[in-house]
Amino acid sequence: MASPKVGIIGIGLIGGSIALGLRKSGWASEIVGIDTNPEHQKKALSLRLVDRIATWQEAIDQVDVFVCAIPVDLLVALIPSVLDALKPGQVIIEVGSTKTPVFEALQNHPKRAQFVSTHPMAGTEFSGPEAAVQGLFVGKRGVICDKELSDPAAVALIEDLYRTGLEMNLIYMGSIEHDMHTAYISHISHICSFALANTVLEKEKNEARIFELASTGFESTVRLAKSSPETWSQIFHQNQENLLDVLDEYINTLLKYKGLMLSGSYEKLKEELGKANDIERILKG
Repeated sequence: MASPKVGIIGIGLIGGSIALGLRKSGWASEIVGIDTNPEHQKKALSLRLVDRIATWQEAIDQVDVFVCAIPVDLLVALIPSVLDALKPGQVIIEVGSTKTPVFEALQNHPKRAQFVSTHPMAGTEFSGPEAAVQGLFVGKRGVICDKELSDPAAVALIEDLYRTGLEMNLIYMGSIEHDMHTAYISHISHICSFALANTVLEKEKNEARIFELASTGFESTVRLAKSSPETWSQIFHQNQENLLDVLDEYINTLLKYKGLMLSGSYEKLKEELGKANDIERILKG
């Protein structure tokens, strides 16, 4: 098979970084950019993220794989429309942080087999075409969800896109399982970073010199608070049930720490903090 032509819908951080990776690896023979924002179109062309710009309707006769990298709230409406127009052999994927809404929207679609649900587990706190990063996905994990619901040939093509085109390591799970896990390892980190940043900013109104003491520890903890509020409010909405469960557990842990401090039980607190050091095992695993 000749190198596929790829249409990337949404040329921001993730879509743009995918374009850079596929261009470097030579996996795609052509990359078509699809974005409704005129500024994004201009930047994507000037940065050579894409070869040309088109609408998805124009690209339907021109590409082999559509990659949807748009906000999660828009995926539910867009993907069924694109699927309706796909010809045999064409494939569409999405790369969003939540899976269940799209899973539910497509479960009765007659062309469901031409869709592959994926999540490349990488990103930064920045957005837009200029945020695209070369090599963002190299060595990272790529998730393929509900593999059994997709055509084997479609899955094989997307597996090759991730392994060969982006140099990722693949794992497999269901959409429901994915959303529970991302609530713990991604979504909670973002909402806590936003909360800490707002807490400090509120205090800074009365303590103007507070940021003179800020160093790398504070910066790394609140880095994610620079992420797009539009994007993350949608993700929190889409994964609300799982995220609320995680927040309850997180708040209970904070209250436990607070109770130990109030009672002067610092030896016990030290034990609790020591348990947290085991996170290194998970991160390196």
